[in-house]
Amino acid sequence: MPAGTDNHGDCRALAEILDRVGDKWTVMVVGILSDGPMRFNALLRRGGGVSQRMLTLTLRGLERDGLVKRTVFPTVPPRVEYELTALGHSLIAPLRALSQWAQAHRPAIEDARRDFDATARETG
Repeated sequence: MPAGTDNHGDCRALAEILDRVGDKWTVMVVGILSDGPMRFNALLRRGGGVSQRMLTLTLRGLERDGLVKRTVFPTVPPRVEYELTALGHSLIAPLRALSQWAQAHRPAIEDARRDFDATARETG
């Protein structure tokens, strides 16, 4: 192992990032915001069942990670918009590729699961 390399720390950091970008609500928010800036209630309406609390937590996490920018406009009442940062935009292509892979391979994965479950029942 090269000097200064912390494989365990690197793996932990990578796992944290993958947890964020692989989360279903993150994927949903990035997908919605890929169309442009949006207010919270519009995100909530397009969110397909996400709760207000979960959307809030997801947006905060994405903002903390530098993927989403929150802008408060000085109006009465204050207007808040969320938009992807450049880093957030860079996530769109990998998520699309992963989505296409999942759609293309879903039947094979479902078949493998069915075979595994059948074998597990027989030997279980």
